Amino acid sequence: GEKALSMHPIKDHQEQQQYFDYGKSLPIKENIIGKLKENTVKGSQFKQPMLEFHGACAGCGETPYAILITRLFGSRMYVANATGCSSIWANSSPSTAYTANILGQGPAWSNSLFEDAAEFGYGMVLAQNAVRNRLKEKAILLLCQLENKHNKSGLVLHDALEQWLTTFSQGQANTAASNKLIGVLESHTSVSGYCLELLEGKNFLSKKSQWIFGGDGWAYDIGYGGLDHVLASGEDINVLVFDTEVYSNTGGQASKATPMGSTAKFTSGGKKRKKKDLASMAMTYGYIYVAQIAMGADYNQTIKAITEAEAYPGPSLIIAYAPCISHGIRSGMGSSQHEEAKAVEAGYWHLFRFNPALKEEGKNPFILDSKEPSMDYAEFLSGENRYDVLKRMHPDIAEKLFAQAAGYAKERYHYLHKLIDLYGTNLL
Repeated sequence: GEKALSMHPIKDHQEQQQYFDYGKSLPIKENIIGKLKENTVKGSQFKQPMLEFHGACAGCGETPYAILITRLFGSRMYVANATGCSSIWANSSPSTAYTANILGQGPAWSNSLFEDAAEFGYGMVLAQNAVRNRLKEKAILLLCQLENKHNKSGLVLHDALEQWLTTFSQGQANTAASNKLIGVLESHTSVSGYCLELLEGKNFLSKKSQWIFGGDGWAYDIGYGGLDHVLASGEDINVLVFDTEVYSNTGGQASKATPMGSTAKFTSGGKKRKKKDLASMAMTYGYIYVAQIAMGADYNQTIKAITEAEAYPGPSLIIAYAPCISHGIRSGMGSSQHEEAKAVEAGYWHLFRFNPALKEEGKNPFILDSKEPSMDYAEFLSGENRYDVLKRMHPDIAEKLFAQAAGYAKERYHYLHKLIDLYGTNLL
């Protein structure tokens, strides 16, 4: 059949631009969108994506996660991106796939070296904290001045300052409070010099959504030391790992995220060791929000994990299963979302959330969102060339490794199931 995309001279289709421009000019019906909660599957899709026209492979498993996050938090996002596929498809000079809304607000994105993306993102957080804490001090001093003067004309400013200080660490609420405060400050510049100082830093008044994006080669391997350091810091920072189970950008070399039995560069005879359990390692800290997601398997769980992680006032780690062209999905990359669903159904990938905030409420912090596997593990493996090639080339080795891998998958599901009781018991 015909391909989804075909190359033609731009002049042959120039007249079509007017229709695209017209579509973009249509006003957003805020009264309708306002009725839908943005942290739901349906509501999120009415929000503007601030990542568009990316350069990823067709069917890439990474981009849907990044697009969803920009829909939810794009207007107040900072992103530190590890070098890799996610930096190449998003921001290859001289173009960028990240965009802004009509107000000019969009993700503030930057890319550092492969090995220090976590530290780079950590620096962004510390810089934001330093600037905002200085502004907070000015706001408190201005509030004290207003209270001492008992000036009725300053009541509106007083209330705006109190609202901003009350919501200081609350992302969305603080954005609204910051916008209100800026408007009030602009009409009260004569009240105090602190008003002018706060206005000078108005771009930093609102609480930003701080993110680090990277692949499994970065998170599991080369950047793990930095990642561990940043997660252990306790700072309010969000990490999204695009887990393709190989070094995708450099040609599909094996990483510590590559599962047993999978073929990849440097493991053409099948990976002999099981996959590193990054999620469990992070959960041992006890104060890190940790989740494993797979969008195609459970849309609701994906958006719950992302919104919970962003709202959690501490470090968060989201590990997202991302099918890659290197996997050799036999049904084609057009079915990558379906492949995510199969991975969960087979118990190859598990969905769960560990939310330390629930423990403080007297609730079980560990939630296992996966159901007991219902699909044959070997059947799932046979649908991907990275496994099937081993079966064809080295059937004896494949049979042994696949059986071991299936056993490890069952063990892991039972282990995760036991965590429900373990964390529940600790509440008593």
